[in-house]
Amino acid sequence: MEFLELVKKRKSTRKYAKEPVPDEAIEKCLEAARLAPSACNSQPWKFIVVKQQQLRERVVRECFNGVYAINSFVKKANVLIVVVRQKSNYTSSLGGKLREVDFGLIDIGIACDHLTLQAEEMGIGSCWIGWFNEKALKKILDVSKKDKIDIVLSLGYPEEDYIKPKKRKTLEETREYIK
Repeated sequence: MEFLELVKKRKSTRKYAKEPVPDEAIEKCLEAARLAPSACNSQPWKFIVVKQQQLRERVVRECFNGVYAINSFVKKANVLIVVVRQKSNYTSSLGGKLREVDFGLIDIGIACDHLTLQAEEMGIGSCWIGWFNEKALKKILDVSKKDKIDIVLSLGYPEEDYIKPKKRKTLEETREYIK
C-alpha cells in the first residue's frame, strides 16, 4: 500500500470485533513506535501493553467511568497501549524550555502515529484516547508520579470495514508558498 493511501485509510476505530490481536502484530506496532524520531534522540516514552482481560476490564471500570465514560467503547478493544511520557534528556529539555515547546509531547505524538499507521497497514484499528482518569490509571499500572500518561491507544480488528470520507480543510486552505 502506498503511504498516502495508508494515511487516507487510517481512522479512529471505536467498534471492535472479538478477534484477538496476535502478539506478533502488537510487537510490530511497538517496533514502529520505537523507531520514531525524537528531539535529541531522547526517546521519552514507555509503552505499557494491557492485553490481559481482567486487567483491561479493571482499567476500563476505573479509568473510563463517570466524566470519562464517553470513551467506554475501549472495553471492546482487544488491547490498550498506555503511552507513558518520561523525562526527556537534558538537551531536549533545555531546548524545549528556551523555545517554550514541549518536545516530549511532540515525540510521543510521532511515536504514536507510527504505531497506529503500522496497525492500519496490518488491518488493525486504533483510536487515540486522551480523556481518562490518569491518576487511577497510574495507580493500577504502578506508573511513577514523575511520569505522565497523556495517551492511551486502543487496538483491535474493526467490527466493520467502512472507510468514512475524511472531513479536512482543502490543501489550498492549509498551505502557502512564499515567493
